[in-house]
Amino acid sequence: MNGEDLLAERFEQHRPHLRAVAYRMLGSLSEAEDAVQETWFKLSRTDVGGVVNVGGWLTTVTGRVCLDLLRSRAARREDPLQEQDGREVRLPDPIIGGARAVDPEQEILTADSVGIALMIVLETLAPAERLAFVLHDLFSVPFDEIAPILGRTSASTRQLASRARRRVQGAAPVPDADLALRREVVEAFLAAARGGDFDALLTVLDPDVVARSDGGALRPATFRRGANEVAAGASLFGTQFAGESRPVLVNGEPAVAAFADGRPVSLAAFTVRGGRIVELNIFTDPERLERLGLSAA
Repeated sequence: MNGEDLLAERFEQHRPHLRAVAYRMLGSLSEAEDAVQETWFKLSRTDVGGVVNVGGWLTTVTGRVCLDLLRSRAARREDPLQEQDGREVRLPDPIIGGARAVDPEQEILTADSVGIALMIVLETLAPAERLAFVLHDLFSVPFDEIAPILGRTSASTRQLASRARRRVQGAAPVPDADLALRREVVEAFLAAARGGDFDALLTVLDPDVVARSDGGALRPATFRRGANEVAAGASLFGTQFAGESRPVLVNGEPAVAAFADGRPVSLAAFTVRGGRIVELNIFTDPERLERLGLSAA
């Protein structure tokens, strides 16, 4: 095995970790893959013979690539956005798992409780804040190694992460630990929605529940807040999921995928806390659903 092959082998060992970093930074599976590939290009053109911690070097390079992508995205403002309490929010790509558990590769992507609710809050952070928080709080990268990426001091980088942490802790609900009980709540919601039972819906919805939809080319993105408003719109939801559907996991949380003629038409992910649904995120963009590779089988 020559030197290039050895380098490629070492890189492949770190690829799952780098994908996890890039996904948390970008919220886009395709962009995460692009960022990891760009990291490989940089590695292949760099002499890392004197690098003691290649994994750490790769992590910081991936972080720098993602930071550039985030800044470019913010400048173009091309991504679909929707309002949340006056802030513009982009629904991230969901990570799909089976009805019982995610596969090992997907589990790496969704480890550390990186649910959809947390990913949505990360989308509201400024690029520098997101980098500081993701690398330090989620991957334990020291501030001294993050600071050069941002062109800041270690103390300033620490302040960025602290500010991001406060926003995350205040806005990202932590789901209940028992997955089976969370599924029961989702099933109760589906039964009530299909039956048009408004009172039953209110019993499983948190008073301040938030419901979002990413829309797509044929429909606008939507945002609803409050049990009454979400319950009022649940009849359409119940109709949509009354036909062919199956349970899945989205970022480790209970979800339901609906199909028509074998093709996915929507994907609903539920965050359950305190035995009630606190967030409902619905993916209906046809192009995104097609990319996810969902099947009715």
